[in-house]
Amino acid sequence: MVCSQPHVYTAIFILHAVKACALDSYIAAVYEHSVILSEDTNIPVSREDALMLMNKNMDVLEEAIKAAALQGARIIVTPEDGVYGWVFTRETIYPYLEDIPDPQVNWIPCTDPERFAPAPVQERLSCIARSNAIFVVANIGDKKPCNSSDPKCPNNGHYQYNTDVVFDSEGKLVARYHKYNLFMSETQFDYPKEPELVTFNTPFGKFGLFTCFDILFHDPAVTLVSELQVDTVLFTTAWMNVLPHLTAIEFHSAWAMGLGVNFLAADTHNTSMAMTGSGIYAPDGPRAFHYDMETENGHLLVAELSSHPRLSPAYPAAVNWSAYAKSVKRFSSDDHDFNGIIFFDQFTFTELSKPEGNLTVCQKDLCCHLSYRMAEKQKDEVYVLGAFDGLHVVEGQYYLQICILLKCESTDLKTCGQPVAIAQTKFETFSLSGTFGTTYVFPEVLVSGVQLAPGEFQVLSDGRLISQNGTSKPVLTVALFGRCYEKDPPQPQSTLL
Repeated sequence: MVCSQPHVYTAIFILHAVKACALDSYIAAVYEHSVILSEDTNIPVSREDALMLMNKNMDVLEEAIKAAALQGARIIVTPEDGVYGWVFTRETIYPYLEDIPDPQVNWIPCTDPERFAPAPVQERLSCIARSNAIFVVANIGDKKPCNSSDPKCPNNGHYQYNTDVVFDSEGKLVARYHKYNLFMSETQFDYPKEPELVTFNTPFGKFGLFTCFDILFHDPAVTLVSELQVDTVLFTTAWMNVLPHLTAIEFHSAWAMGLGVNFLAADTHNTSMAMTGSGIYAPDGPRAFHYDMETENGHLLVAELSSHPRLSPAYPAAVNWSAYAKSVKRFSSDDHDFNGIIFFDQFTFTELSKPEGNLTVCQKDLCCHLSYRMAEKQKDEVYVLGAFDGLHVVEGQYYLQICILLKCESTDLKTCGQPVAIAQTKFETFSLSGTFGTTYVFPEVLVSGVQLAPGEFQVLSDGRLISQNGTSKPVLTVALFGRCYEKDPPQPQSTLL
């Protein structure tokens, strides 16, 4: 025992040193980048021309990263497709790809660029991180050679992956993630054989990462949070906004609140494709967010977050999302119900025909209850309560249960569910709940001008989404967005592997 004591003392010293270095909070940054695009992504280019385009984008990203570092940011997330753009074919994306090694190789491309095959993009990103002493998250393309012994090897002899990379403040490659749930237009990339659960530790928390469309599925997104207990999720995206309930800022903020995790979301910026909406979100609400369909400018967001949000006194209590809704009787009959479409899904709606009241609308197993009082009801504005319980089948197949209060495009009820960005009617109170069959429910409130309403609503432990002292701006939507992952059909990649 005496001989082992020095080792014990050493272990205790190291433990205290680690605790001393650990941070209770940190400053995070995301950059919404207006990507410089190729003139024609259907025409193959040389590696030199591809690198020239990527360097133009990295010039912009480098300035944003420098600005974030000067404001004390320890980590910055840049967008999906932020280095080279989108809408490539398998052939035309190839010159933009690099072989990205497993981070276990312990590699700093900035100081050892010749260790592997030429990788000028990784080298530059590594040097930017190192020179600014900041973690840098970027989205680039990975290529992995294969041969005829692999029956699934693509014709060009390479697997191609939509890939996130993370370089630490010394420029070391510490994380690599291959996007698992590809969007329908991403035919230039391959599906990984299985979802990757990528995490890494820092003095300011445990981090995980995934990309864009991944957020709508259980793996890897939910598993990272619920099983691996990451403190912060890093999210690169090229999000095409879909009002009224799948706009970037509202859904990303709701996802962070619903799963109780910090969320750093960096979107690309391209108004012609309705791409905008980035944010720094905490479990109790947004710390900073940006939505801009008026200009073509990039935008840097910087904010402070708790390193370990689960230990914070402000961490939200557990929610039983159906407790209240299942305990009350229906507020109204089906006499005035009608059907309407939101993002190709057929909802059941009922109109808020009075300035205040109680309503219920049901579809299949989901009943949505609403109590409300309008502050300034406008005669030319119509609001409805809607319910959807079913399989969404457009850009992917996933099962939803949604309760939503929304403003219609006009007084014609046939327009209910169409995109609306401006409203004039404020609500003094609202309380929305539903008989959800899932524990994964994400609370959304969106106000006029497509803006969030931080601090103006809360979720009660019995599953009610309620207003706090009214809304400062007119309401576009109040929603509870539920995901029934266990009802999802097998995803496309499962049938291809």
